[in-house]
Order: sequence, then C-alpha cells, then structure tokens
Amino acid sequence: MLSLVLTILFVHIAIYLVNTIGASTIDSLLWILYLKLPTSTAQNARESQRLKLETLKLKREMNGTSSQDEFAKWAKLRRRHDKSMEEYETMNKTVSGHKSSFDWAVKGVRWLSTTGLKVFLQFWYSKQPVFALPEDWFPYYVAWILSFPRAPQGSVSIQVWSNVCATVIALVGDFVGSLIVQITGEKKEAVPAGEAKKTP
Repeated sequence: MLSLVLTILFVHIAIYLVNTIGASTIDSLLWILYLKLPTSTAQNARESQRLKLETLKLKREMNGTSSQDEFAKWAKLRRRHDKSMEEYETMNKTVSGHKSSFDWAVKGVRWLSTTGLKVFLQFWYSKQPVFALPEDWFPYYVAWILSFPRAPQGSVSIQVWSNVCATVIALVGDFVGSLIVQITGEKKEAVPAGEAKKTP
C-alpha cells in the first residue's frame, strides 16, 4: 500500500489535473467514451443523431420545394418532417435525461476521489505524523507550526504536508505550462527561409 506521503501527493496531482484540464472537459470526454460502450443509452444517442440528420434532410427538401406549385409533394414532406422532428425531440429528451444523470454521477465520483478523499485523509490521520523531523534541527516554534494542528511535536502533520504538496504542484505546473507555451511560441515564430523571401 502507498505511504501517506505519496497518497497525499497523488491526490493533489489529481486535483491539480482536474482543475487545469477542466471538469466540463473531463465530463465531455467521459460521456463520449460512455457512448462507445454497448448500452441502451449509446443506442438511443445514435438513433437521436440519425433522426436529427433525417429531419435536417427533410427540411432542406421541403425548403427546395415550392408550397404553391408542388403542394402535394410539399405537404407530404411536411408531414414526414413533423413526424421525424417529433421522434427526434422525444429521443433527444431521453438522451438528455441520461446525460444529466451521468454528469451527476461523474461529478460525485470525481469529488469523492479527489477533494472528498483529501478531506477524509486529513480528518482520519490528523493525529498521525506524516514523517518525523530530525531531532533538534528546528526551533520549537517551527516544529510546532509543522505539527499543527494535532500531530505529535517534532513531526509534520498531514495538513501541513497537504498544503506543501498543493503549493509545489501548482508551482511546478505553472513552470511546465509556461515552458510549453514558450517552446510552442518559438516554433510558430520560426518561418521557413523560402516563405521569408516571398513576403515583401
């Protein structure tokens, strides 16, 4: 099993990734993956997409037909379009209901596996030291701050370690992000020699 030091570190990495990538982006990707599975919801989503395309096709045909000159053909297209539109709306409501339920479930699991787990660990291990400090290395007030609020004196508490992990991960993430932006920016600025001659 992972030590408490690494567990807290990995929880904070997961929280940072969720915050950086964005919860809605992760939800959308998981919904797309869920629709790839052989479920009734995926089948309904495919049927909804098919009905949408059929409705749009009928709408285009109806708009291309004159309602005065070819009234019989236009009326037939109108009936088919209305029926297809009604089926699409019904199917779309079903899929939307499944999607909202899926989103709530994903949000719950994401919260429990990141922030909820962090809060639980901080509560459960509040009196247990994450690791011990070398003896007589720090003055009393520093040792007291590092063990705050309930860890034994001369050790690092889970709350302090959690804050250290969050701060270091945020700093490293910002550094890596700015490095990537700088590298990609330099690649975009580099113009091939042939194109530089063509521009006046």
